[in-house]
Amino acid sequence: MFSLLPFPSPREVIFFMLVLSRVAGIFAALPVFGGRRMPLHIKVITVSMITLVCFPTLSVSLPQMPSDAFSLALLAFSEVMIGLTLSLITQIIFAAVEFCGQIIGMQMGLTIASIIDPSQGTQNQIMSVLLTLFTTLMFLSLNIHHLFIRAIIDSFKVIPLGGWHLSGELVNFLVMRTADIFIIGIRLAAPVMVALLLTTVALGIMARVFPQMNIFMISMPLNIGLGLIILGMTLTIFLHVIEVSFGHLSEQITTLFRLMAKGG
Repeated sequence: MFSLLPFPSPREVIFFMLVLSRVAGIFAALPVFGGRRMPLHIKVITVSMITLVCFPTLSVSLPQMPSDAFSLALLAFSEVMIGLTLSLITQIIFAAVEFCGQIIGMQMGLTIASIIDPSQGTQNQIMSVLLTLFTTLMFLSLNIHHLFIRAIIDSFKVIPLGGWHLSGELVNFLVMRTADIFIIGIRLAAPVMVALLLTTVALGIMARVFPQMNIFMISMPLNIGLGLIILGMTLTIFLHVIEVSFGHLSEQITTLFRLMAKGG
């Protein structure tokens, strides 16, 4: 299909660029590979090499040749949207972890403690950055990135070039998955939230019983220390919830293939 000739035909060039667009869409939003952590030239090389490896194995046909540049741009945009939609379900898990970190940081009194998040290049709460790093290690150790590399090949078997459709069922599915940000985030933060809530109640009772006690000076180090202890004790539960969430990605990718392949 792709003979690597010095002067390939225009049809082969368009075919390659469309495949490149879908691969670039996946890696643009995929954790670890997306964001600002990886330099741009490394991203370009990675996407180009994966496309060169996958391209000869694809057994799909090019749709009708676009007659103008605008039609070609729309076709490339649809391929990028396929990749972005596939990567979105992973970003939802990382967004839930970041939301969990913000809740825990607020409960512990670390709202004013912000550091640079290397994955986004912006300031974020220290607990959100810490928990995101744990999740990134889980993402790599469970080889979830391999799942998306396989999904590149599988997507061309289900969704041909130019075959992307935005249906109502697809929108509903993405909205339901977006709601998982709050569900997973609260589930991850629940142990620390409950422990610090009970601590706040106990400190409130002590403030009423001992008015001379400076509760404010006691509560700050107590909340930080207790929050870190509870987080350390429940870290296995945290990682288990993340592992279960990653385990559902394969089923969700299959559902996305089905919804994107059919129209309306």
